[in-house]
Amino acid sequence: MRPLRHEGPLWFVALGDSLTEGVGDPVGDGEWRGWAALLAEGLAEERVGFTNLAVSGSQTRDVLERQLPAALELRPDLVSVVVGVNDTLRCTFDIGAVATRLDRVYAACGEQGAVLLTACLPDPGTMLGLPGALAHPLARRQRAVNTVVHALSQRYAALHLHACEGDWVTDRALWSADRLHPGERGHRRLALRFHELLAEHGLATGPAPSAEPEFPDPTRSESLRWLATAGTGWVARRCTDLLPQLLSLAADELRHRARGTSARLDLRASAAVSAALAGLSAAPAGRP
Repeated sequence: MRPLRHEGPLWFVALGDSLTEGVGDPVGDGEWRGWAALLAEGLAEERVGFTNLAVSGSQTRDVLERQLPAALELRPDLVSVVVGVNDTLRCTFDIGAVATRLDRVYAACGEQGAVLLTACLPDPGTMLGLPGALAHPLARRQRAVNTVVHALSQRYAALHLHACEGDWVTDRALWSADRLHPGERGHRRLALRFHELLAEHGLATGPAPSAEPEFPDPTRSESLRWLATAGTGWVARRCTDLLPQLLSLAADELRHRARGTSARLDLRASAAVSAALAGLSAAPAGRP
């Protein structure tokens, strides 16, 4: 893997959704910071150029069609692509389409010689504490996305962060009131883990991000106030088109559970992932 050096400053571009935009890590005046900005500060001792193209609510289609072209124009040395949760929250979810889009994004970054950062993420049903019949379909979708991300990360020699389970998910102190976005502590944890991953490969030479928050943790009343206003609206806007389908999926889940055939749903999801990966080109673009 090539070092993160060229003539002029190192350039890091972040692609994705609200997680990478920095939601949950406010720095005043309605601005977000987030893990990517924290990571950028420790990539090198010298000046680092950083552009965050992530936009709240983005799906894989948005990353491919809107964010990627802008990123390629910057000819970055390092590109992070962390996306997919919003795809699982839509009634249009199609793991085959997700796989195709991510394959094209990863390939385009690789063709320019950029080092690629990726991550798998926890499923939103678990994070929101939904009842099992509602949570299981979302978990199945997120597992499918994570499997695709794992496979394509290996295919394109990406540096991949496994962030879908463990204390990262269970430690509530790391998460904001909405349970879908990290708080400042969580964003710092993500930045630190990505920095460790890059440093292991000799690709991060600057100081590691601090794990200690810069700002006081929000009080319980502040968190509840945010969740009852902006947070609830955020979730509602992203789940409105899913709700009717999710209720149908939950009913299907309950029927299979009653019949003792729940394993069929998992097998169906696994088959869809296998078909999605098999449907990609035999070799990454630009490679023999």
